[in-house]
Amino acid sequence: MSQTMRHRWLLLGACGWVLLILMFASKFISFRTADDYGEKSIAQSGTVPVPVLGNKVVVATPLPGPEAPAVSATTNLPSPLPSATDWLDVSEKRLELLSAVCKNASAKTRDPVNKFVLDRIFVCDKHKILFCQTPKVGNTQWKKVLIVLNGDYPTVDEVPEDIVHRHDKNHLRRLSSFTPSEISERLRLYFKFLIVRDPFERLISAFKDKFVENPRFEPWYKTEIAPAIVRRYRRDRRAAAAGAAAPAAAGLRFREFVRYLGDTDGRRRHLDYEFGEAVIHWATYAELCAPCQVGYGAVGHHETLERDVPHILRGAGVEALVAYPAIPPGITRYNRTKVEQYFAGVSGAEVRKLYARYQGDFLLFGYPPPNFLWS
Repeated sequence: MSQTMRHRWLLLGACGWVLLILMFASKFISFRTADDYGEKSIAQSGTVPVPVLGNKVVVATPLPGPEAPAVSATTNLPSPLPSATDWLDVSEKRLELLSAVCKNASAKTRDPVNKFVLDRIFVCDKHKILFCQTPKVGNTQWKKVLIVLNGDYPTVDEVPEDIVHRHDKNHLRRLSSFTPSEISERLRLYFKFLIVRDPFERLISAFKDKFVENPRFEPWYKTEIAPAIVRRYRRDRRAAAAGAAAPAAAGLRFREFVRYLGDTDGRRRHLDYEFGEAVIHWATYAELCAPCQVGYGAVGHHETLERDVPHILRGAGVEALVAYPAIPPGITRYNRTKVEQYFAGVSGAEVRKLYARYQGDFLLFGYPPPNFLWS
């Protein structure tokens, strides 16, 4: 009898230790919030922390942050597409958050729409659509959609890849090409939308695409832009000098890219001016699309793109005229492991500087701050 009681006490004690360990570990584990379609998170309420933009405090909104589609453990297939009612609820919450943050944003966020923004907005007069380009968020596919809607090709699959980014051949007009009165009219009457994704994951995509893989063969990123960043932001001066002499061999490190993007002392602005149009791949959403001024009718999220696309096409009135290209399974999912790997060599102070620059993007579109990178 005493032996049985002893075993029970040992078992109870072991369970107690397991519980204590789990409670301790939970303090260091950060989960992404539930997605906008109302799916439950593992350990978060889904309330966005009270954000600060500039010197203003934005009232906390019980809006879940964006997340990838849920996957069934048995079928490994994405969850069913949301109904029109679901989308209306999601879209309304996204636009309400955008409006709330804009009202409390700094004056800079409400600057007049400039030519840089107008250059980013593509126009489909035939169907009265305005699409703001946000690089590294699947813009190639949306350009194909617009090209088809313009009548140049019957389907997106038939649009040649080399045509999409050749603006002298794809017949996609930018809003900046119109007169001021024509611009005002289109901004007032056309259906306007943009697509966003987690800001830090977007920066990783830009770094990989331009400085590592460079699939479209844009050599100036490696031969001109990378060496310029290395010279200013590589702490090892001898290595930086070697990079200036042999940029292809030295290579740009992600940490140096982060230092450049998070620089606030004016040096980055000088480089941005030198880099010209290339900065669109890491410019903020506010800089690219002026979401506080333009008044977009829909905001899609890369993480829920498969579910957003049908309703954006329906909102534009073109769902029967064009099909969005097939989305490979899992490609739009937020990948925290990848983010942690890239930021592993970046100090907490450098991450905070980077976040300070892109804080507006996190707040405007409901992305939770990446606390796990500096905690």
